[in-house]
Amino acid sequence: MEAYFWGTRGSLPAAFDGAQLSIKLHEALRLSRTRQLNTDADINDFIASLPFSVRNTYGVNTSCVEIRGGDDVILCDAGTGLRSFGHHASASGPATFHIFLSHPHWDHIQGFPFFIPAYIPGNNVVIYGGHPDIRGVFEAQQKSPFFPVSLSDMAASIRFEHLTPGNQYQIAGVRVDVISQQHPGGSFGYRFSRNGCTIVYSTDSEHAGPPVWKPDYPFIEFFRHADILIFDAQYALSDAMGPKEHWGHSSNVIAVELAVAASVRHLVLYHNEHTATDVALDKFLNDTRRYLSHFQPNSTMTIHLAYDGLKLPISSNNTHHCRVNCR
Repeated sequence: MEAYFWGTRGSLPAAFDGAQLSIKLHEALRLSRTRQLNTDADINDFIASLPFSVRNTYGVNTSCVEIRGGDDVILCDAGTGLRSFGHHASASGPATFHIFLSHPHWDHIQGFPFFIPAYIPGNNVVIYGGHPDIRGVFEAQQKSPFFPVSLSDMAASIRFEHLTPGNQYQIAGVRVDVISQQHPGGSFGYRFSRNGCTIVYSTDSEHAGPPVWKPDYPFIEFFRHADILIFDAQYALSDAMGPKEHWGHSSNVIAVELAVAASVRHLVLYHNEHTATDVALDKFLNDTRRYLSHFQPNSTMTIHLAYDGLKLPISSNNTHHCRVNCR
């Protein structure tokens, strides 16, 4: 199996502006002073050596993650990252797309009207979720005056399937478990398992208070031995326990502690704060790794912060092979 991240921001898309670009260019030029950049190869090597926050970006799109390894396409959420995925997938022949919706807040559905495969006859789109009347939510998003093309005008076959928390499903050759999560209006997490590999997608979920520290806290078992845990860590602990308490999101500290308790192999911090710059997110990641080293010094768990374009493959022997600018 493999997780590919098409959209990783929370709440709304967050492109960096000219001022942030100037900061990146200034830092790159400052670091170039000690290098001899006489050829294109020299320049490429120098760019590859730059810190991630200078040579790359954590991205702009809202939630969408592709879970590869099933018989059909499996996607989690339909934020603006779905548009990018759609451009990638539209050149292929007729296909079936299974979209698992965490919840119908706008940043998790706003990419669907721009999902090119939904306009192509012969394609099948199945949208799953635990909320009632998900169809009505998607129809409302594409009604006038909000959007010029209605859901019924899309040429692909589109249907909606209700999932019940606590139940197990076999979808596209993958076992899918569902759990209910704490979030305004409710949300749902998904555990995908196939051939000894497990990826858990758990965003827009607030973990707080005494229940989290109990050994029977249900999420510990739901996360148990996950090869990859994609976890909502939009806030630092000071925000999650302070001004943003009850906003429906969790912190990097809670992410580490729950992942360690569940013996997770690879933790991916997700639903990145839309106001945070790449430099700030780099610091957030490094702070989280330092916390793990103090909280559990002997832990072998790896931590990454999701970004648009991150690809994380896992093999059936639970050995991770991290590539494509994965840090």
